[in-house]
Amino acid sequence: MKNMTLKNIAASCGGRLVGGREDLEIAGAVMDSRQVERDFLFFAIKGERADGHDFIQQVMEKGAACAVCEREPEIQCGAYILVEDVPKAMQDIAAFYRRELSIPVVGITGSVGKTSTKEFIAAVLGEKYNVLKTCGNYNNELGVPLTLFRIREEHEAAVVEMGINHFGEMHRLSRMAAPDIVVMTNIGDCHLEALGSRAGILKAKSEIFDFSAEDGTVILNGDDDMLSTIKKTDKETVVMFGKSTDNDYYAADIHSKGLFGTEAKIHMPTGDFQAKIPLPGEHMVYNALAAAAVGEAMGLSTEEIKAGIAAVRPTAGRSNLIKGKDLVILDDCYNANPVSMCAALDLLAEADTRKIAILGDMFELGENEESLHGEVGRYAAKRAIDRILCVGKLSEKMAKEAERELRSALSGKSEVRHYAGKEELLSALGEIIKPGDTVLVKASHGMGFAEIVEKLKLY
Repeated sequence: MKNMTLKNIAASCGGRLVGGREDLEIAGAVMDSRQVERDFLFFAIKGERADGHDFIQQVMEKGAACAVCEREPEIQCGAYILVEDVPKAMQDIAAFYRRELSIPVVGITGSVGKTSTKEFIAAVLGEKYNVLKTCGNYNNELGVPLTLFRIREEHEAAVVEMGINHFGEMHRLSRMAAPDIVVMTNIGDCHLEALGSRAGILKAKSEIFDFSAEDGTVILNGDDDMLSTIKKTDKETVVMFGKSTDNDYYAADIHSKGLFGTEAKIHMPTGDFQAKIPLPGEHMVYNALAAAAVGEAMGLSTEEIKAGIAAVRPTAGRSNLIKGKDLVILDDCYNANPVSMCAALDLLAEADTRKIAILGDMFELGENEESLHGEVGRYAAKRAIDRILCVGKLSEKMAKEAERELRSALSGKSEVRHYAGKEELLSALGEIIKPGDTVLVKASHGMGFAEIVEKLKLY
């Protein structure tokens, strides 16, 4: 890893190097002892279930170059860097490493759609560059440095997802990632518990500009009422994307192919092209537009951008279309908030089969959590879903409001049920599901709905 010698690492985090060769350059950096390889740097993080300090001897036996720790190892078995705070040291080291790199970094934030937007951008840039992208949910104050540590000499661009739920977090993430291109997807109703309001969310996410490149590019969803107010920043070029023709990048002639994607004409400042967007849901058009804007900013041709959009594939838990034995499953159970819930219901409504929505609790919505769950319930009732199955304590409000909406509309098409927990729903699946159904599974990650997806695969 470029210039990542033990001497430079210790200096970058204000730590004290004990033992080891100062000029030894590490080959990687991790905080999971199972991932350690020869000449890796190991961060001894104290977690809820385990303390990394207990694994220092083990990683040294595997050939680790050095451990970053808060106390001296009980058994002197190799080099270590003593620091006051290992997570803070990891961030400092990541910030140093980022500034030793010459490749462009795309930083992505927003309330909804960060991961799918990351996939679109990485697919587009992959038509021209060797791209490193965030894996899984590595988008927080521990995940972002680990993502940066994965960058190697062969990489020509990095796409880094950046997620927060408190003020100050994005400032720290931006200090590490120092993005050359900033992409903001939208400002929705999530993390209200800590950030208070959509205005608070915008303020917190705008901290991404604190360390972004002086001559960089900011790419914003111009259809979002909050983001559209950002007409310029102190240093970057600002471009907008969306469905409205007022945007720099916009989509027209949008034709849904149901669960099999969307076709649209994408207009760019340099021209337009007919795009085939393989992931289902009209909201994916926004992801394609953001990717087109990034691609053009990084010198890709229209044909390369078009090919990259067509090459996007879903990730587990993110609008992933799964064909079971006799079912079609919409696996969208990685995360949830009111905006993404409604988008997922829109997608389910496109199915030409019997439609089942399994909806669970949405977390971190603050004092308005009950009313927001109720809003989703009313929306589901309006989407002509055959069965609306609400699971969890908060989702009881969702079920009640769905039933109220159905009564007020004098419509008997939908059937609404509430289950106290996941186990109750799982035991009832056999009598609910029928061959040929299309089933949406959507909830916050903490609900553990991946288990429901696995059970549905058997039907």
